[in-house]
Order: sequence, then C-alpha cells, then structure tokens
Amino acid sequence: MTPRAVILAGGKGTRLQPFSLTFPKPLVPIGDMPVLELLLRQLHRCGVRDVTLALGHLAELIRAFLAQHKTGALADMNFSFVEETEPLGTAGALALIPELTETFLVLNGDLLTNLDFQELIRFHRASAAELTIASYVKKVQIDLGVLELDDRSQLVGYVEKPEKEYRVSMGVYVYEPSVLNRIARGRYLDFPDLVLRLLREKRPVAVYPFDGLWLDIGRIEDYARAQEMFAENRSAFLR
Repeated sequence: MTPRAVILAGGKGTRLQPFSLTFPKPLVPIGDMPVLELLLRQLHRCGVRDVTLALGHLAELIRAFLAQHKTGALADMNFSFVEETEPLGTAGALALIPELTETFLVLNGDLLTNLDFQELIRFHRASAAELTIASYVKKVQIDLGVLELDDRSQLVGYVEKPEKEYRVSMGVYVYEPSVLNRIARGRYLDFPDLVLRLLREKRPVAVYPFDGLWLDIGRIEDYARAQEMFAENRSAFLR
C-alpha cells in the first residue's frame, strides 16, 4: 500500500527573501511551475494520492493555489490541511495531523529532487526502522586558504580552498506512527531533536543513500542553481 504523504509548508523562508515575503517558499516557481506542484506530480507518479499539508506562513496562498489548480495529476489527489497558529518546528507540526496510523512520508516543501519515493519506502520497510532519513553527499568548498598549525602556532601545512564531503539529510523521511509518541501536541520540536531523542532511546533509525539529483532551495543562491538544474534535467524530474 502506498503511504500517505505530509508536506511541511509552513516556514517563513527568511533566507529566501525577498521572494518569500510575498510567496510561501513552496509556491516559488521552478521553471514554469511552483516547486510544490512539481513535488505533488512526483508523489502522484509514485502512487501517492492522499497528501496533508502542514501550513503556517501565507497559508491562504497555498490553499488558494491548490483549489485553483486541481487539474491533471493534482485532480486525482486528496488534499487535507493543518495550520500552525504558532511555529512548531520541523517535527512538532506532525502532532496536529489526525489518523497517521500507518507508515507515512514526510517532505520539506522547498526541495528539488528526482528521488524515487517508492524505492525509499521499500528500503525503509526492509530496514525495519521506525524512521528513515533520505541522505545525499554534499560537497562543501572553503574558498580560502586553510592554515594548519602546531601547538606553538607554527605553520605546518597550507591547503588552498579545500573541499569536504558530508552526508546530509535531504528533507525527505519515512515515519512509522510509533515515532509520534515522542512528539507532544502543541509543543515546538525540530527534526534533529526528535532524531536525537530516538537515538537516546536506542530506537532504529535508518539512512537511505541517494546519489541522484537533489537541492535544498533555502537561499537565494540555491534558488538560482535550482533553476539551472531544472532546465538541464527537466525530463528527469517529470519522467
């Protein structure tokens, strides 16, 4: 059975200003469509029909968009909404959503990826984890010369513009409903704190490695890159 999906679409997007002053981040256009529509089309292709959107900042614009654009793949989907009266964090909003009694997907509403959600779900179920985090190897370059010193502040090495690799969270997760027992209704909770809580309790958390296309559209420079990535790989995102 294809799980229900939850899209976290309530953030203010302060790092994406001025675009996010008048648009919620999920409605910022990528190519010829909002990133939210692109995510919904991808979910539909993977068999997802029931989507709950956790709203906050400029919630009325997201509601209006979905009401006016129930065509094509979106016409075949069932949408429900929960709305934060105050920010609850990247995990706290889940406690507002009723009837999450089966395995469910959670996505940030401001990401660009060609991740196969069905493959992620299969991995999660095979792992027997309570939570699975989709991950990506992010390369980070320091645009300066890095000095290596000894304990007497003498230079022992010099590395020009080093590049590091980190395995990072993609903002896509698969939850078992048991995780919701760690989220208090109406209390602020960010996702990293939830994960650390699970680890302290020695609950199984799996990490799904993904090496396709992915970008978190959090900053102005990310938005510019997202436009390029979509133009170069449109067929991969809309296959």
